[in-house]
Amino acid sequence: MSEVPGDLKYTKDHEWIRLEDDGSVTLGITDHAQESLGDLVFVELPEQGDSPGAGDGIAVVESVKAASDVYAPFECTVEEINGTLADEPEKVNSDPYGGGWIARLAPASPAALDDLLDAEAYEQLLAEAED
Repeated sequence: MSEVPGDLKYTKDHEWIRLEDDGSVTLGITDHAQESLGDLVFVELPEQGDSPGAGDGIAVVESVKAASDVYAPFECTVEEINGTLADEPEKVNSDPYGGGWIARLAPASPAALDDLLDAEAYEQLLAEAED
């Protein structure tokens, strides 16, 4: 079973979002997503200053099996990227909720997080997908 930390928010596309003290959010892919992809060999990061809309592709994670888009969970601005992933994409596999984060975002609206899944709802989504 995939790890689903209770203090994060989630999307149906298997991204996690952590609200930071300054109002920004950190974005990454879930343990389930990295397990499904397998060993990552490349992460295409967004550009700092990009302003994607909700559901826009923000990054690409590539494994030996497949490439998968990472989507912006809401309208936002990219404040910071995890440049470490350019040389060490495997960090997403080994530490998806820590050192494997992809970007820090500034939501366009404080209410943006209201539509995200909590841990319980995300676990239910995973359970339904296994049926």
